[in-house]
Amino acid sequence: MQGSPDIEAAAFVLDEVVGYLVPAALRAAAVTGVADHLRNGPRPVAELAAATGATEAGLHRVLRLLATRGIFTEAAPGVFALTPPAAALTTDAPHPVRAAVLMMTDPAMWRSAGEVAESTLDGKPAFDRIFGAPLFDHYARNPEAVAAFNDGMAQYSGLENDPVAAACTVPPDAHVVDLAGGQGGLLCAVLRRHPTATGTLFDLPHVLPGNVLAADPAVTGRWRLEPGDFRTEVPPADVYLIKRILHDWDDDTCVRLLRTCAAAARPGARILVIDPVLPEGDTPHQAKAVDLLMMTVMPGHERTAAQFERLLATAGLRLTRIIDIPAMPVSVLEAVISTTG
Repeated sequence: MQGSPDIEAAAFVLDEVVGYLVPAALRAAAVTGVADHLRNGPRPVAELAAATGATEAGLHRVLRLLATRGIFTEAAPGVFALTPPAAALTTDAPHPVRAAVLMMTDPAMWRSAGEVAESTLDGKPAFDRIFGAPLFDHYARNPEAVAAFNDGMAQYSGLENDPVAAACTVPPDAHVVDLAGGQGGLLCAVLRRHPTATGTLFDLPHVLPGNVLAADPAVTGRWRLEPGDFRTEVPPADVYLIKRILHDWDDDTCVRLLRTCAAAARPGARILVIDPVLPEGDTPHQAKAVDLLMMTVMPGHERTAAQFERLLATAGLRLTRIIDIPAMPVSVLEAVISTTG
């Protein structure tokens, strides 16, 4: 007999509350590298455990849960195989995500996210309290941690780079500056698409050596590295790329960054903000979950279109258009320097 609506509603909540175990299982799959051992076809979990150093019972339980979400499949009792999502966890996948999974489930993120309630109450990032320093200060002091973070971020946003580059307006012979661009994946994609453009990857000194620009012959001779902190100064440019940066920071810091860009910009420059744009109301969006993570690890937050427009206007910029990227969680917000006359 079907339960009453109130029982079904309560059961729904209890089902949701154990959902955090899915990313926990994903981390276990990424740590063990089990997907790589399934590239040649289904294998018994006993063989997979021996190959990965995991216990048979533990690995079976992890794969069994992930298979309920379409990540791996139990092809026969105790025998597992890849699915397309599981294949993305292999090291040679066309668009690998293993490093991104490890980054998003790293204790730095995991422990902070576990204290959403505390951050909700006191309005402060839990990360600072747990690790004794703000996130980027912590990573600057821990080279191994920052390497894992940068690798994870490169994969996390790597799927977006080509579609975002296609949506960016870059005039002929423009100089493009990628602010806090990490490994430079987006700048590389933009330079490939615009063969007369040149570019600068601008980031903290410890980040720049990991760039991907040097490995791409299509952009040879058209880029340079420049160390610095965007909160104080930025290089002159015709186009600024600001991808997944503003959501890290509070409004005052964002306005300071945008004003710094406006002051350094060449005539007619475009400022391209690439961030999620939160839909209003109950509409689902990945960024509504990420927004809670931001609350616990950084002083920033995700923003609606209206919030972005106000932020840009405060910095002396005018939002000209918002370009949504099909099947991607980010949009390109194009802005120019406001005219006063």
